[in-house]
Amino acid sequence: MNGIDEKLQPILAEVIRRNAGETEFHQAVHEVLESLGRVVAKHPQFLDQALIERICEPERQIIFRIPWVDDNGQVQINRGFRVQFNSALGPYKGGMRFHPSVNVGIIKFLGFEQTFKNALTGMPIGGGKGGSDFDPKGRTDAEVMRFCQSLMTELHRHLGEQTDVPAGDIGVGGREIGFMFGQFKRLTNRYEAGVFTGKALAHGGSRARTEATGYGNTYFVQAMLQTKGTDFEGKKVAVSGSGNVAIYTIEKVSSFGGKVVACSDSSGFVVDRDGIDLDLLKEIKDVRRERISEYAKLKGNGVHFISSENGSVWDVPCDVAMPSATQNELSGKDALSLVKNGVMAVGEGANMPSTPEAIKIFKDAGVLFGPGKAANAGGVATSALEMQQNASRDSWTFEQTESRLCEIMRGIHDVCHQTAEEYGAPGDYVLGANIAGFIRVAEAMRTLGVI
Repeated sequence: MNGIDEKLQPILAEVIRRNAGETEFHQAVHEVLESLGRVVAKHPQFLDQALIERICEPERQIIFRIPWVDDNGQVQINRGFRVQFNSALGPYKGGMRFHPSVNVGIIKFLGFEQTFKNALTGMPIGGGKGGSDFDPKGRTDAEVMRFCQSLMTELHRHLGEQTDVPAGDIGVGGREIGFMFGQFKRLTNRYEAGVFTGKALAHGGSRARTEATGYGNTYFVQAMLQTKGTDFEGKKVAVSGSGNVAIYTIEKVSSFGGKVVACSDSSGFVVDRDGIDLDLLKEIKDVRRERISEYAKLKGNGVHFISSENGSVWDVPCDVAMPSATQNELSGKDALSLVKNGVMAVGEGANMPSTPEAIKIFKDAGVLFGPGKAANAGGVATSALEMQQNASRDSWTFEQTESRLCEIMRGIHDVCHQTAEEYGAPGDYVLGANIAGFIRVAEAMRTLGVI
């Protein structure tokens, strides 16, 4: 209960009791409640009607079986999840994650974070998340299609453009979205383009959606740096991951004059002092679907691959760190290494990638720290823009969409910055994001009554 106002401690204790073993969810709730002591002191009405307790309890949790047949004719069984966390601001909105680590606790943590992240965008969308313990790695397109179709045979009844709108996440890209949307269309006999976001342009997708999370995180970090009178120009940057978020973080950082010197995957990381060759990285990850070690083999010229057993991407000296892989990937030990090497800013491209210990180390060292619920909100913001285009049967240019993305991310930065100052913690983006997101959701819930 360390750091939590005594009025809020019973709420966390009850969350832990009712959600036994779901450590990621406990961690996410703890972080938000830790910021709310200042809020309930100033606005005690938020303690009425069990408002905070209700925010911590999902509105609906769906768990189901997904049977499918592999290419060898063998029946496989996976488990599917959709947690519809909060609809006070609009329809549930959040991605689908396909990864062996997926369980209900991880989906609940992601849905809880998503609720506040979506609120920060200022768009009319609630929070939700879903996924499966299915692993798409090594599966053929035909196997992925059969799995997605089986998943949607159950999940479609819980979705709708005014009800719940999924998108992609780890393991779910345009291929998987296409298969799921196709099965939804077949089962419902309706072309509701707005029921999924992250779609291909051929069936209602938005330009810049693929780039949005990485671009958005870069815009957010640029805004943080500007509060200190600097920017990305000439900065060395380390990015974890080498998937969609990491690739487009690297692209936007490079366009701002920064040099990304390291990136990674679960097998290890590469160090390229000349700056990561983005075209080569895209070919390896998007076309060949190979490990990051191939980058070092193909690039040569002093590029090093180091396995995950022998080090971390956060051992590489950098000015800016942008964790863009998965939850709790950046430990206290990693944070100490980054601080020792002179890091000045951290922007979370992934969801909750820094452990509580790491966040404390960054704060104590005066490092600018952009939490995921603010810094990586560009993806869902652009999803909401895709919903707008679908609703109006319109299609915007890349430049129109990116311009709105930049505007939204600047707005998120500014509200977090201003809220932190208002509540007596200038420069604390974690507190600013938690309080600003909470107040938007809580005010909407209060006006809707006890539901």
